[in-house]
Amino acid sequence: MKLQKILAIALLTTTLASCFEDETTWGNRPISEIVIDSTSIQSVYNVNKNETLTISPVISQTSGEKELTYTWEINLETYSHEPEFVYVGKELGSYQCRLIVENSDGKTFYPFKLYVNSPYEEGITVISKDTEGNSMLSFMLTPTDGSEPIGFMNGDQFAVNNPEYTFAANPADMVQSSGSLILACQGAADASSPATIYYLNEKTFVVENMLTASEYSDFKPVQMGIPSTGASGVAYPILCENGKVYEFSTTEGALVEPVKLTHTYAQTAIVYDEGKYGYYNLLYWDKEINALSLIYNGYGPYYCGKTYLQKRDACQGSANFFDGLSIRKMVLVRMTDEQRKAGTVPEALIITQNAQGMYQRTFMSVNFWEYNYETMENNLWDNGGYKTCGIGELSLNETTPCVANHTYHSMLFAEGNKIKCWKYTSNQWITQVGVLQTIGSESAVITGLELSADHKKTYVAFYEPEKDGLNGSVWVIDTDKGTVLQQYNNVCYQPVKIMYKKK
Repeated sequence: MKLQKILAIALLTTTLASCFEDETTWGNRPISEIVIDSTSIQSVYNVNKNETLTISPVISQTSGEKELTYTWEINLETYSHEPEFVYVGKELGSYQCRLIVENSDGKTFYPFKLYVNSPYEEGITVISKDTEGNSMLSFMLTPTDGSEPIGFMNGDQFAVNNPEYTFAANPADMVQSSGSLILACQGAADASSPATIYYLNEKTFVVENMLTASEYSDFKPVQMGIPSTGASGVAYPILCENGKVYEFSTTEGALVEPVKLTHTYAQTAIVYDEGKYGYYNLLYWDKEINALSLIYNGYGPYYCGKTYLQKRDACQGSANFFDGLSIRKMVLVRMTDEQRKAGTVPEALIITQNAQGMYQRTFMSVNFWEYNYETMENNLWDNGGYKTCGIGELSLNETTPCVANHTYHSMLFAEGNKIKCWKYTSNQWITQVGVLQTIGSESAVITGLELSADHKKTYVAFYEPEKDGLNGSVWVIDTDKGTVLQQYNNVCYQPVKIMYKKK
């Protein structure tokens, strides 16, 4: 064992220490050894993509000041002969590097490792637009050590990583799917900037593919019904602002007229999926017959009623679970990973209004139906049917920013610059909820809400319409108490969508 330790130390010494030529005669001239100050250079460096790393080693010699030459190597290839190492992290990866310093008596080496990491690994992502519709992509990295984020990166991250592209006007939606951050833009009204869908690499924000949809003049996307894992050969719906749906293949990059959802739909839809398992549900409200429809793993649409896998032509009168009701809002009740593992049924909270103006609420399984192993039947899972939850004035509508969670059984929704909190499992009426928190100035407008993975924090995106330039901000509040935890002011334009991009 002692011999092994001696050999290991000897090997390490030959890696780090100097190698010198003995060109002297006995007792005439001492060798001038090169010493690299270990405090001036590290053994491991971590930089983010596009970040510049500068290393300025401190070098000394034991005898005299002989002329020095420098060689910096990356993966055994010469990178530079400058005294300083200046490196811009263009490509993600890990690199074996080495500094070689030489004089006329010999040379010394210093190996180190360089990691170029993604600055977009995980964190809050915002798309926004200025008063002229110009688009901006903003990002705030979540530190891996659990500390609070430093803040949003400066500038438009689309332009930073794609200087050869012009970001299309009027961004509308974004989703993270199969290694890509997919952005949908409506384009400019004068056709100078066509409607465009971008695939960005989720770790670098570099454009890997794009599709322009100038052939469809009414293609003004609002929401993409794309799950987190896209499948080959499957066309996913993209809801437009006129209520029409187009279908989009993420693997083929093709946009086509709809085959499944061929009617007019409300500007509120639910996308639920099980991530890596590829299982997903898409819920859309058919405005022509006031009914809720379901795309289940690409099959359907099926309509909500007592009959299993009910088709649209059978969804008439009492066969339509929502007969006589009109939509106000529907929202997915978010679950934590622990709640999913515990077998919690994924729920959709549906808020409707009857002909008398009373608000109704019900919880639906995102599958609509649940299998009964005793009767061997599929029964509608409606949590006891819909119940009256309010009457009077209510600003909540199809496009109101809104999030719901299974942890506090609360639904947060925006009203101007105010966040309201409704405890939806209680007897509290939605028309009587109080203000949880006031955001920004009196003229501020909240445009987006997002939950943290543990539901404890809610990210609030808003803008100040009376201000110019970067008039958009993101505040973080306690989901249950409403306390303002952090403020990130003037980090974007008018936010269109805010989401938490996962690793």
